[in-house]
Amino acid sequence: MKKLSFSQYAAIGVMLFALFFGAGNLIFPAQLGQYSGTNLTPAIIGFLITGVGLPLLGVLAIGISGSANLQELASRVHPVYGIGFTSLLYLTIGPLFATPRTATAAFDIGISGFFNEIPEYGLLVFSAIFFGIALWLSLNPAKIVSRVGKILAPGIIILLAVMIILAIFKPIGAIGEPQGAYADGAFVTGFLEGYNTMDALASLVFAIIVINAIKAMGITDKREILSSTVKSGVVATAFLGLVYIGIAFIGAISTGVFGYFETGGPVLSSAANHYFGTFGQTILAVIVILACLTTAIGLIIACAEYFHTLIPKISYKVWVVIFAAVSFTIANFGLANIIKFSIPVLMFLYPLAITLMLITFLSPLFKHSRLVYVSAISVAFVISIFDGLKAFCSLLEIEYFAWMQPVINFFDAVLPLYSQGLGWLIPVLVVTFISGVIARFVHVSQPAPEVEMQSN
Repeated sequence: MKKLSFSQYAAIGVMLFALFFGAGNLIFPAQLGQYSGTNLTPAIIGFLITGVGLPLLGVLAIGISGSANLQELASRVHPVYGIGFTSLLYLTIGPLFATPRTATAAFDIGISGFFNEIPEYGLLVFSAIFFGIALWLSLNPAKIVSRVGKILAPGIIILLAVMIILAIFKPIGAIGEPQGAYADGAFVTGFLEGYNTMDALASLVFAIIVINAIKAMGITDKREILSSTVKSGVVATAFLGLVYIGIAFIGAISTGVFGYFETGGPVLSSAANHYFGTFGQTILAVIVILACLTTAIGLIIACAEYFHTLIPKISYKVWVVIFAAVSFTIANFGLANIIKFSIPVLMFLYPLAITLMLITFLSPLFKHSRLVYVSAISVAFVISIFDGLKAFCSLLEIEYFAWMQPVINFFDAVLPLYSQGLGWLIPVLVVTFISGVIARFVHVSQPAPEVEMQSN
């Protein structure tokens, strides 16, 4: 039986890291470091669970499921749910939030740090050029994009590694006091902050790329494919974890000198200037802008390909134009607003994604019964939709809708961890257990059709 060598699965792991590594991986740990201060340790542990642990879980879930793609896996609940969930996930990691964020993060890290004052039209001009290039290259996908991405990933790692080492041995300043929610609930705040990277959602899409790369190396045995997927996932998430810890530390020691920033973008730019001067800041700017550009191109292409498959009457090129235009429009609301408006969607979507991962791992125990998939997802859906609505009302600074309040009061009274945004977790586990026992011993539900086909 053929097996991958260490260098082969390490190479796939680095490729997966490059796929994950985008704008959010730079800005959110830096912001966490600034605001968590002396509570950095519990905050970063919570962040690593959702920012590193869940992406690894997502990759493994797809590998274990044997599904051809995310839609097929989500269709174990119901085919309509499979389309709806997958479409919303692609839109979230694509034109609604993650793709616009690549331009705004590139602007904040790569451009704004060089100027004391930037004209109001600065972001408009930059994002127009940014998405104009992304549109052109997405319409004409070329190997140059992937080749540039392969060069940039090591470049970012080397530059950040040098900066982190300097920060350890020559700190910018003392670690500040925790701010806001980090003062009393650093772990939970860090845990929820990890949602913003969107890597756990992206992992459900990227896993197929990893599995196909392993198969392309001649691995055909299912166990070996899974083993190689695990090893590659561990390599990628280990790099992510080290980068997160280092960037968060830089953020934590920066507040005394730089003050607090609204987002994490300017933290790295200011740190690069502090340690390397204008030349180092310029190198960082070029690398970050190009890295964000290649990420934007990859996301636009992935979303266009998926929706063209879903609605083939609309051509791939038309989808590319649509997603580039939407991304450009949303980018001009600014990074802070994009982050704020993404929170309600993530509070709704993440519990559904995590629940799907969990029941995929447990699926053989209950014979892949659709009853369990439907039951667990239904519970997660009901609770998380209220979490999303709560976040939306808080965002707009309005009172909860009258019909929401009794339900929220009930959830708050009976659901453990509800006030921390994790009220869905225990009910999902309980329902999964009960429905799993019923499915295994009472035989009231048949496996999803695609699972039956895989087993046959």
